[in-house]
This record gives sequence, structure tokens and C-alpha cells, in this order.
Amino acid sequence: MRRHPHADVCDEPVPPLEAQAGVFGMLPHWTKDDGLAKRTYNARSETVAEKPSCRDAWRKAQHCIIPAASIYEPDWRSGKAVPTRIERADGVDLGIAGLWETWRNPAGELIYSYTMLTINADEQPLMRNYHRPADEKRMVVILPRRLYDPWLDATTNQSMDFMRQFPANRLTACAEAWQ
Repeated sequence: MRRHPHADVCDEPVPPLEAQAGVFGMLPHWTKDDGLAKRTYNARSETVAEKPSCRDAWRKAQHCIIPAASIYEPDWRSGKAVPTRIERADGVDLGIAGLWETWRNPAGELIYSYTMLTINADEQPLMRNYHRPADEKRMVVILPRRLYDPWLDATTNQSMDFMRQFPANRLTACAEAWQ
């Protein structure tokens, strides 16, 4: 979901938000093919302004919200990866802070792409349990519903203000088999 590009034009009524289908993983305008998307599902908030794949979208404040029922992370506490579904405890879908970009594929089609913003979770009571033991713990930026509009309207200078951990007591985790 993103702000409609003509939401501030008063000529014709347009919805304030639009759900725009696209590729999961950022495809900047300069990439030659869609293979980069496999490596750009997530963008580290601490370095997003400098990374070539995301810096233009960050600089232009091309904010979006990626809806998800849940996310999956590997729990390594047993010594092997146990797939774990993480969702909001209240059952409401997640609204993940993201960035969007457009790219023209070799056939000339306009393709939208998205990346999820992440933050350090080494000290977050729930999310610190995921990823390999020696790896830095990361989590996506989950926005409370009250921050959807402010995130979509934020300027580049305001963007980092939204890079916060979602409270652990408002999330639940459930181990399950990969399907």
C-alpha cells in the first residue's frame, strides 16, 4: 500500500491509498534484470540511505506499507532451524514499513518493487531468539495502525523516526513445519 501519486491533486477524486502489486525485493531503475530482487527483500534502516539498491527510494521518501498476516523466522535455539510464524497477538495483520521503486524490464514494462525495512533486534525480548546464534538479530519494522498515514506522509528527514521495535508483548510466535 502506498500513497496514490496524485492524492494531493484536487482535479479528480483519487483514493488516498492504493494497493499496487509488484515484485517482492527492490529493483532500482538501473538494474539490468530482476535477479537483484532475490537479494533485496529487506533493507537495513541503518544503511538504506547509502545502499545503491535502495538509496533513491529512501531519498525520495517512497514509503509504503507491506501488509502481511505473519512473518517467518528460523529459531536456532535447539541447534537447528525451526521455522517459526510470528504475528500480532491481537490477530490484526502486520503493516510493515517499506520502500517502493519502479523499474522498466527489458521488454519495456513498468514494474513496481518493494523492500521491507529492518532494525536491530539484539535486545528485543522475542525477536532476539531468531537467526543463527552468532548472527546479529534483525526484525522488520512493524507499524502500529495509528502510524500508517504519518509513515506514508513522512519526509526523508522524518523517516528514521519510524524505525522502532514493535513491542514483544504484542507479538506471538508459533513453531511449525515448512510447507
